[in-house]
Amino acid sequence: MSSAERVRAAAVKLFATKGFHGTGIRDLAQEAELSSATLYHYMGTKEDLLVEIMTTSLLRLIDAVAKATAGSDDPVVRMRTLVALHVLAHAAQPGETRVVDNEVDALSAPARARVVALRDEYERYWAKAIEDGAAANVFHTAQPAVTRLALLEMCSGVARWYSPKGPLKLEDLATHYAELALRVLGHPVAVRAQDLRQCLEVVAQVWDLPVQEGF
Repeated sequence: MSSAERVRAAAVKLFATKGFHGTGIRDLAQEAELSSATLYHYMGTKEDLLVEIMTTSLLRLIDAVAKATAGSDDPVVRMRTLVALHVLAHAAQPGETRVVDNEVDALSAPARARVVALRDEYERYWAKAIEDGAAANVFHTAQPAVTRLALLEMCSGVARWYSPKGPLKLEDLATHYAELALRVLGHPVAVRAQDLRQCLEVVAQVWDLPVQEGF
């Protein structure tokens, strides 16, 4: 691992566990096994590191969703895909995704605007799937925006507790969450693990991970 990669990995780990404001330059240098003076050569400012982590993670999510939902007009298929991708990404990259989910308020106004714009672009895929499902009378919710936020929060929580050492395979985890989401939307239907195999492959491709049950 290069020095730049060690700095980024240190930032992801510490921002996810201690928070941006709780992480000092000395903490980053110690975790990356570099001197504080050398650290600045690879990171610019601490906020630059945070912005890079957040924008890269969000762009990967957007890329994954665009790939996996391309050509699908069925809102049920799109929703189960969105849920599976979100769950798989948060299980595979818990540090990065926790930073994205938890540290937006730590950004300065200009940086926050850029990150929030990417987050909104990603969430539009969810809003459109729910909207199309309601229009087709396959989803039923009186509060689509609140439902979308609730589903995102539910799926994001995977980053806080999932372990590949646990008894649940990633395919089974994603399948269960997809079924939960469809029930919340008033469309209880069984989801098969093989229906979500593409999601596993897309996440592995976008994050450059080996395709296997626990990544």
